[in-house]
Amino acid sequence: MSLHASASDELRSWTPPAERQRELRDTFLAYLADHRDGVWRTSAPAHLTASALVLDTDARKLLLVLHPKVGRWLQPGGHCEVSDSGLAAAALREATEESGIAGLELVRGILHLDRHPAPCNRGVVEEHLDVRYLVLAPPGSPAVGSVESLVARWFEWDALPEDLEATIIDMLVVARGRLGLGS
Repeated sequence: MSLHASASDELRSWTPPAERQRELRDTFLAYLADHRDGVWRTSAPAHLTASALVLDTDARKLLLVLHPKVGRWLQPGGHCEVSDSGLAAAALREATEESGIAGLELVRGILHLDRHPAPCNRGVVEEHLDVRYLVLAPPGSPAVGSVESLVARWFEWDALPEDLEATIIDMLVVARGRLGLGS
């Protein structure tokens, strides 16, 4: 199965937790229906990306990376590659590359969707259609980082960076709900 078909199937089978997420899912599916290259970074005016909210095993801390192009704390993520078997595989690969943590484990299916301005290929690609997953790190994993992120750091839930974007806060609320931690 192609990455395009896999992404379409996964989005179709996902039950969004809220109306805004349903609208985004429908937008992503419509984009894929109109753009056979919609999973590749060369697709314009948008393309799908995959990212991961990385939590420690006890779900007490989350890992964020300081993004080099936008200068903000974000979850690890990025573009799909030919070797990715699906969006979840792309998210897991990106999380491993950007965090420097081996042995990350995906937690069941899509967590959250977001549509935001793309910091890549300005003037050609306008938006990222980001499919987000929940991932657990092995116990005691250090935040190593990589050349793809300026810094990787573990944050306690009650000590997050003050300037986190609203969509990241929304994703955190969904993750806490999925894990039974409250909002």
